[in-house]
Amino acid sequence: MALFPFAPSSPVWPPGPPSGLTGWGLLRQMAADLPAALAGWRETYGDVFHLRIWPEHQVVLADPELARAVLIRHHDGLTRWEHGLRVFARIHGDSVLVAEGEDWLRQRRALQPLFSPQAVAAFQPDLAAVAAETLDRWQPGPVRPVEEDLTALTMAVILRRLASAGGGDAAAVAVALFTLSRQMDADFYRPLSTFLPVGRQQRQALAVLHGVIDRHVAARLAVPPSQRPADLLTHLLTLHGQDPQGWPLRWVRDEAVTAFLAGFETTAATLTWWAWCMASHPQEQERARAEVSAVLGGRAPTAEALGRLPGLTRSVQEALRLYPPAPVLFSRRTAAPLDLGRWRIPARTLLMIPVMLIQRDPRWFPDPEAFRPDRFAPGAAEIPRGAWMPFGAGPRVCLGQGLAMAEAVTVAALLLQRFRLAVSPQAPAVHPVMRVTLRPERFLRLDLQPV
Repeated sequence: MALFPFAPSSPVWPPGPPSGLTGWGLLRQMAADLPAALAGWRETYGDVFHLRIWPEHQVVLADPELARAVLIRHHDGLTRWEHGLRVFARIHGDSVLVAEGEDWLRQRRALQPLFSPQAVAAFQPDLAAVAAETLDRWQPGPVRPVEEDLTALTMAVILRRLASAGGGDAAAVAVALFTLSRQMDADFYRPLSTFLPVGRQQRQALAVLHGVIDRHVAARLAVPPSQRPADLLTHLLTLHGQDPQGWPLRWVRDEAVTAFLAGFETTAATLTWWAWCMASHPQEQERARAEVSAVLGGRAPTAEALGRLPGLTRSVQEALRLYPPAPVLFSRRTAAPLDLGRWRIPARTLLMIPVMLIQRDPRWFPDPEAFRPDRFAPGAAEIPRGAWMPFGAGPRVCLGQGLAMAEAVTVAALLLQRFRLAVSPQAPAVHPVMRVTLRPERFLRLDLQPV
């Protein structure tokens, strides 16, 4: 995936596919279908394999113990892939997603209170209300555009959390995000892409996205601080007001963009795959619906009630195992030689962690392609640490994972109260593809029947 800057050679590398003169043929396979390419190479070369793609060396770690070691124990000795950061920066600016070093640490600490368990619980009534209002507008019928509808729903939720606003811009933002995601995914495999001018379609999509956020920032600045609602945008503007130099206004916009995109895109992907899994396994769907009915009795889930829906939560966890929104974690670069297992990895080597590959390993999950929520039930076989980590691990673990799980379980419960999901014979086959996040190759369509 990565191409520069130049990395030194090593006399001994883990096994890996032949690279030829440049290794760019490997890059083409990765660009076409990264999860499938990695799965094929792991099958041939084992859990640790080497990709020589000139002028880089990259080592793929499909071993949960080594993956955790990289993300947790060796975190301080690694930096993230420079080209990937430049691709993300075109959209996210200098936000916590892109920042490194002291800037990253300061930004993350400043944002953590917004995603604490207490903050998530306090937001639960709004979360449930927005989700219920949106689902009440859904119409049952065959071949419904469930993926687009779930994307609009999660967008409405995050706009409420971000700016106490509705989701009126959902359609335009969804189109813009689709354009940007395809472009970003392509740019990852083109080393000079970030040094070239942004194309017209990408400029227009960025203008739509940044325009939405800029309008909310401008509207909030027009309100006296004492009258601002207690949401993410007010928190960011308070940081700016307390330290305009240390927290410039552009950081407010950048963090708002990242919170908005990360807040709806990954959760929409999770719910899309959960809906597909439940539609494909009606028996599991009925089990979850029975639990929702027994616990909620037709009411919206409170923060306390979410803890009494373990079966539904396990169905979300299993969907995340099969279809993690980030199937490959951001590559890390070694600053110095690093010992991993029996390998001594040279400095400036890139390390890739294929989460989806690890989570579908039969050694950790028997019959790994099957949808079995009870893998996460009390008394089930122990899952090794690092074998399930859809939110990552270590200091850069997903900041919003608590909110993401609360939202996914809440929306799932409210949806099961209203509809039965069924696979439509008229809908296209479902094949996962990576467009920054993992999504169906074609928009998911399902049959919706009223309960």
